[in-house]
Amino acid sequence: MWMRAGRWVAAVGFVPFLCAAAPQPSAWVPVRWPWADTRSLELLAGTPINCLLLKSPTPLLVAAAQARGVAALAVVTPGGDGSEVDRALAAKVDGIVLEGEFPEGTAAGISANHSGVAVIELTSRNRLPLGSAAPVLGTYQGVWPGIAADDGGAKKSGPTSSVWIDTNTGFLRAVRAWGNPTVWIANQPPPKTAVAATRYLQAVADAGISGARWVVAFDLDLAGRLAAREEAALGTWKRIAALLAYFEQHLEWRAMQESGNLAVVQDPGKGGLLSGGILDMIAVKHTPVRPIPRQRLSAEALAGATMAVNVDAAALTPEQKEILRDFTRGGGTLLTGPPGWKDPTAAPGSITLEKAELERLNDIWRDVNSMIGRRNMGVRLFNVSSMLSNFLAAPGGSTAIVHLVNYSDYPVENVAIHYLGEYQHATLIAPGSADKSLEVYKTEEGWGVDVDRVVVCATVKLER
Repeated sequence: MWMRAGRWVAAVGFVPFLCAAAPQPSAWVPVRWPWADTRSLELLAGTPINCLLLKSPTPLLVAAAQARGVAALAVVTPGGDGSEVDRALAAKVDGIVLEGEFPEGTAAGISANHSGVAVIELTSRNRLPLGSAAPVLGTYQGVWPGIAADDGGAKKSGPTSSVWIDTNTGFLRAVRAWGNPTVWIANQPPPKTAVAATRYLQAVADAGISGARWVVAFDLDLAGRLAAREEAALGTWKRIAALLAYFEQHLEWRAMQESGNLAVVQDPGKGGLLSGGILDMIAVKHTPVRPIPRQRLSAEALAGATMAVNVDAAALTPEQKEILRDFTRGGGTLLTGPPGWKDPTAAPGSITLEKAELERLNDIWRDVNSMIGRRNMGVRLFNVSSMLSNFLAAPGGSTAIVHLVNYSDYPVENVAIHYLGEYQHATLIAPGSADKSLEVYKTEEGWGVDVDRVVVCATVKLER
């Protein structure tokens, strides 16, 4: 049984003050570290990893990590008597990771008694403290990214009739729309599975294009081969580290906001917490979408949008409904469903839609798809059936980027990007390659560029 919050706090109340680690939690690049020997830290050389999540931290390993400028965090799970926290703090860790469902107030109690110790919660999606001042918003719940397959191994099609891609991007964008926090998604590889190198890269990129960080985790096979310094395993680790570095070298991307002319007004605490919901359906069709939490709906939030989808009209206040009426008076198109439309809520313990909810969402999707049609809502992409994208713009709109992630096992060639806006300069940025200037050409609605080849991910930077 879980302990009451007061007993957890009391159990660690006498532990001396610990020094905080540098850099700050917002800059931590985390990995679940499965080894206890200090020699394992050699694997960190040349990587951007600067934060280890340890199940059983020892003073020797913690000190060795800190000597490298790497933060050491102790992972604590519910069900114990508080001694795990005692031992972790005695080992001089830089922080505590509470992974699972703890009593309300546990994290706050540890923080209050130990101001130099970072406390990060990896909780279920429906318990995320949206809008809080937490150093990191984190969850252990996530789908493993990739092209979905049916029981026979064939590629599955979703409600959009496109190849369906299992992704956490819709959820991550809904969370970040609440206030652009530092977000960790700590889903682990499928059990009893040796994961291919490309699938690890897809997990990194799936989080990265939405401004979040995946907490790197190794399957048992890869962890064993890395411990033995097996050459192919080291090659996989090098590729993972290089892709992590790709996103860490462009921190300005995380400050950019989702752009485009389509806005979806949704409660991030309901349907926004689900994978496979309306945001993912729109993303699979490569339509840029801006999630707006209904709690933060305003004229400013809708600025620049020409269309909006109101997922759950009954949940809006009279003031929020008036904001949407003003939006339509100003020429915007609003899709508000009938009374049967409601923001879906996941079943306890689930992060995806149940079959009945998915079928109901199909009706919503048909209405949304009919409204969008073949219009360019900021960016249109071609030859990207196995890919997802994200269109982001810097404040002021002088610079924008289009992230591309390939979820197939082979490179995608001849990708075309047609975009709105007077962006006359385009640069292709890809992991392991020199930046390349792209030729910009005129299209019927705006401008376009072509990308010859995308292996796992690439980014097109657009500048005026």
